[in-house]
Amino acid sequence: MNKPLYKRIWNRVLHSLARTLPGATTLRPFLHKLRGVKISGKVFIGDDVYLENEYPERVEIGEGAQIALRSILVAHIRGPGDIVIGKNAVIGFGSCIVGAPGKSLRIGDNSVVGAGSVVTTDIPPDTFCSPDKTKPRGIVTVPLTFDVNYEDFTGGLRPLSWRKRMKEAQQ
Repeated sequence: MNKPLYKRIWNRVLHSLARTLPGATTLRPFLHKLRGVKISGKVFIGDDVYLENEYPERVEIGEGAQIALRSILVAHIRGPGDIVIGKNAVIGFGSCIVGAPGKSLRIGDNSVVGAGSVVTTDIPPDTFCSPDKTKPRGIVTVPLTFDVNYEDFTGGLRPLSWRKRMKEAQQ
């Protein structure tokens, strides 16, 4: 599915404009439609959203869908797949939606993908999903400053139970 060079360049020019210009419900969707993205009705596309560069025609966005800033939708990894964002679906800030080659990844109608999520499988309609909450993993005893190398930092990490033991030892 080789496209002529002029079409690939034009697509990237439109994509760059859509990522930076204002108009989340007007100009950006219009520019993406010119690229080949299938958009139904009024949608919201936030600042710096990366919408499939090589195969924009493989992305479909349903009416009322919202894609928050700095989200990434990639429909190709070693070959094109499809991404379908359902009606009134919401993709949270900084989320990454990645389709597989020859497959269709669907975000169901009315679903909400929480900020920072990575989606590689279908999300059923009317579903809320989010990444795991950030959890403490260890105690930092050697701060990762500009003059500290990474090995010293990781060598200074202690299990969470270490802090409790240190407090008990001080008493």
